[in-house]
Amino acid sequence: MAFRDLPIRVDEDKVAEFCRARGIRRLRLFGTVLREDFDPTRSDVDVLAEFHPEAVRNSGWEFFLYGEQLGEIFGDKVDLCTNLRPWLRPIVQKQAITIYDEKAS
Repeated sequence: MAFRDLPIRVDEDKVAEFCRARGIRRLRLFGTVLREDFDPTRSDVDVLAEFHPEAVRNSGWEFFLYGEQLGEIFGDKVDLCTNLRPWLRPIVQKQAITIYDEKAS
Protein backbone atom coordinates (compact mmCIF):
# COMPACT_ATOMS: atom_id res chain seq x y z
CA MET A 1 0.00 0.00 0.00
CA ALA A 2 1.26 3.47 -0.89
CA PHE A 3 0.79 6.68 1.10
CA ARG A 4 -1.79 7.92 -1.41
CA ASP A 5 -3.90 4.79 -0.75
CA LEU A 6 -4.07 5.29 3.01
CA PRO A 7 -7.37 6.41 4.56
CA ILE A 8 -5.45 9.00 6.62
CA ARG A 9 -3.31 11.90 5.55
CA VAL A 10 0.42 11.44 6.01
CA ASP A 11 2.43 14.64 5.84
CA GLU A 12 5.86 13.13 5.30
CA ASP A 13 7.67 16.33 6.25
CA LYS A 14 5.82 16.65 9.57
CA VAL A 15 6.31 12.96 10.32
CA ALA A 16 10.05 13.22 9.60
CA GLU A 17 10.36 16.32 11.77
CA PHE A 18 8.46 14.59 14.58
CA CYS A 19 10.68 11.51 14.39
CA ARG A 20 13.99 13.37 14.21
CA ALA A 21 13.05 15.55 17.21
CA ARG A 22 12.26 12.49 19.33
CA GLY A 23 15.03 10.08 18.30
CA ILE A 24 12.81 7.73 16.32
CA ARG A 25 14.73 5.59 13.84
CA ARG A 26 11.74 4.10 12.06
CA LEU A 27 7.98 4.62 12.17
CA ARG A 28 5.58 2.10 10.67
CA LEU A 29 1.83 1.76 10.30
CA PHE A 30 0.04 -1.55 10.80
CA GLY A 31 -3.38 -2.92 11.63
CA THR A 32 -6.76 -1.67 10.45
CA VAL A 33 -5.41 1.53 8.87
CA LEU A 34 -4.01 -0.73 6.14
CA ARG A 35 -7.26 -2.62 5.59
CA GLU A 36 -10.54 -1.83 3.92
CA ASP A 37 -12.42 -2.13 7.22
CA PHE A 38 -10.71 0.98 8.67
CA ASP A 39 -13.36 3.31 10.10
CA PRO A 40 -12.03 6.69 11.28
CA THR A 41 -14.95 7.01 13.69
CA ARG A 42 -14.13 3.74 15.47
CA SER A 43 -10.62 2.64 14.50
CA ASP A 44 -7.35 4.03 15.76
CA VAL A 45 -4.12 4.20 13.80
CA ASP A 46 -1.64 1.59 14.99
CA VAL A 47 1.90 2.95 14.86
CA LEU A 48 5.10 1.08 15.67
CA ALA A 49 8.03 3.29 16.64
CA GLU A 50 11.64 2.15 16.82
CA PHE A 51 13.67 4.56 18.96
CA HIS A 52 17.34 5.09 19.47
CA PRO A 53 18.00 3.57 22.94
CA GLU A 54 19.02 6.84 24.55
CA ALA A 55 15.99 8.68 23.13
CA VAL A 56 13.47 6.82 25.29
CA ARG A 57 15.61 7.09 28.40
CA ASN A 58 15.87 10.86 27.94
CA SER A 59 12.25 11.53 26.97
CA GLY A 60 10.76 11.41 30.47
CA TRP A 61 7.04 12.07 30.81
CA GLU A 62 6.96 13.64 27.33
CA PHE A 63 7.00 10.11 25.90
CA PHE A 64 3.38 9.66 26.97
CA LEU A 65 2.32 12.54 24.72
CA TYR A 66 3.86 11.12 21.54
CA GLY A 67 0.73 9.20 20.55
CA GLU A 68 -1.42 12.30 20.93
CA GLN A 69 1.06 14.39 18.97
CA LEU A 70 1.09 11.86 16.13
CA GLY A 71 -2.69 11.85 16.25
CA GLU A 72 -2.65 15.57 15.58
CA ILE A 73 -0.41 15.00 12.55
CA PHE A 74 -2.61 12.21 11.17
CA GLY A 75 -5.94 13.69 12.20
CA ASP A 76 -6.92 10.42 13.94
CA LYS A 77 -6.43 8.72 17.30
CA VAL A 78 -3.10 6.90 17.45
CA ASP A 79 -2.11 3.79 19.37
CA LEU A 80 1.68 4.10 19.66
CA CYS A 81 3.59 0.86 20.20
CA THR A 82 7.27 0.43 20.88
CA ASN A 83 7.34 -3.27 21.65
CA LEU A 84 5.20 -6.06 20.27
CA ARG A 85 4.32 -9.39 21.80
CA PRO A 86 6.43 -12.18 20.26
CA TRP A 87 3.46 -13.83 18.51
CA LEU A 88 2.48 -10.50 16.91
CA ARG A 89 5.92 -9.50 15.60
CA PRO A 90 5.94 -11.66 12.44
CA ILE A 91 2.42 -10.54 11.52
CA VAL A 92 3.29 -6.86 11.88
CA GLN A 93 6.61 -7.29 10.08
CA LYS A 94 4.77 -8.81 7.14
CA GLN A 95 2.05 -6.18 6.80
CA ALA A 96 3.52 -2.92 8.16
CA ILE A 97 4.42 -0.03 5.91
CA THR A 98 7.24 2.30 6.78
CA ILE A 99 6.36 5.98 6.81
CA TYR A 100 9.70 7.16 8.20
CA ASP A 101 13.15 5.61 8.12
CA GLU A 102 16.11 7.76 9.13
CA LYS A 103 18.34 5.78 6.76
CA ALA A 104 16.20 6.80 3.80
CA SER A 105 15.97 10.49 4.68
